[in-house]
Amino acid sequence: MRILKAKKEKKSFLLRFAILVFAVYAAVALVNQQMQISEKKRQLADLKQQIKIQEIKNEDLKHSLSSGSGVSDEYIERVVREGLDYAKPGERVFVNIAGN
Repeated sequence: MRILKAKKEKKSFLLRFAILVFAVYAAVALVNQQMQISEKKRQLADLKQQIKIQEIKNEDLKHSLSSGSGVSDEYIERVVREGLDYAKPGERVFVNIAGN
């Protein structure tokens, strides 16, 4: 009879150990998924912000194009100054070397 009790205790110990290992694995998996969810939510918020900015730029372009019979001189000048870093003759351009 003693031999049977020893085997039962070993089986129950192994079963308890297996259940403990599974519980730890499940907890780690849940924490990992929550971290991934929060990261994806942050990325989604960043993308929504970029979409809003682009929509504002698109509306500005539509307004600029619809206000005249074509592309206005002011719009062309702004695009050339901002995008191509051009300046008018005799105009001083200051460069911020601090990077801000």
